[in-house]
Amino acid sequence: MTDDRPPLPAHWFQILLALADRDRHGLGITKDVLQRTDGRMQLWPGMLYGALRKMTDRGLVAETRAPEEFTSGGGRPRFYRITALGRRTCAAEAQRLAAFVDAARAKRLIKPFGRQPGRRPHTS
Repeated sequence: MTDDRPPLPAHWFQILLALADRDRHGLGITKDVLQRTDGRMQLWPGMLYGALRKMTDRGLVAETRAPEEFTSGGGRPRFYRITALGRRTCAAEAQRLAAFVDAARAKRLIKPFGRQPGRRPHTS
């Protein structure tokens, strides 16, 4: 069975991943993505908020209230949460990407999952 949905833009996938475990404001999303991608993906404000607006329109994320314990350093940060549709969409994209990784492993381009570095595979 194949999924006919087009792939998510990479930054949308990263935004959904940032929101998968908790609600975050824009700067929190940006920092999470930057850290998780080892600095390879920088979400500039125009890119981030443009994506969040489109993702909200498509029902993938929703704006939400700031947590009660949150204190702002100024301004009113907007907080976002992932929706059920956003979670399903993110999971489907993760499955799509995992299939590519599995293919690379099958072609011995990358090590099998869980194999210890420096250990040779057992051959009969």
